[in-house]
Amino acid sequence: MFRRKKAIVIILVLAVLAAVAAGAGYYIMTTYTVRQVYVEGNVHYTEEEIKEIVMDGPLGNNSLYLSLKYRNKGVEDVPFVDVMDVKVPAPDTIKIIVYEKALTGYVKFMDTFMYFDKDGYVVESSGMRTAGVPEIIGLEFDYMIVGQELPVEDRNVFNSILSITRLLNKYELRADKLYFKEGGEITVSFGNVKVALGNDVNTLDDKIMLLPELLPKLADQSGTLQMQTYGESGGRYVFKPE
Repeated sequence: MFRRKKAIVIILVLAVLAAVAAGAGYYIMTTYTVRQVYVEGNVHYTEEEIKEIVMDGPLGNNSLYLSLKYRNKGVEDVPFVDVMDVKVPAPDTIKIIVYEKALTGYVKFMDTFMYFDKDGYVVESSGMRTAGVPEIIGLEFDYMIVGQELPVEDRNVFNSILSITRLLNKYELRADKLYFKEGGEITVSFGNVKVALGNDVNTLDDKIMLLPELLPKLADQSGTLQMQTYGESGGRYVFKPE
């Protein structure tokens, strides 16, 4: 009789524990289910792609699980991204902050796009072209390694690239290609229109600041806008159709 009562008590205790566990599980699943996701800082990836990377796995939509998974660490080893921080401001809300690698330009190397930063270090290689990052043409090199500097003879070319890309961003312009020729001649390509800027880096701002007004007028044409002799004190620029 005593053993039977003991067995009944154990069964009841186990039943209660199972019910508590089930209730706790139900509470966690319903309370901490992610219904709102905020993503900021992403350029290379869409919001949906960022969500898929962060919210991976069977519990990827549970904020409690995500808070434990990413506590004191971010998401690393994602191409074009330094790190992604994951915050949980509310049980049903997560915030993903993306810190992408600073890409100044890219060069084509053996059918691969090699992206480099402002100092000329190759930060990523990919078979996919990233919108908004210009192709750099005219750099001469025999090899390149991710994580190392582009082995070009004239290191000053990266200062020129950085100056131009900053000015393009300043005036909200998106170039397709930057050409660097012998003698320091610089040409910027916007679709079918090329802009020859010359080799005087001190007049770049004076020339590029005119482009937001000039380029829309040339949108349906193909050719070269020659601005080599234009500067703050005046000068001429002429468009030569192809």
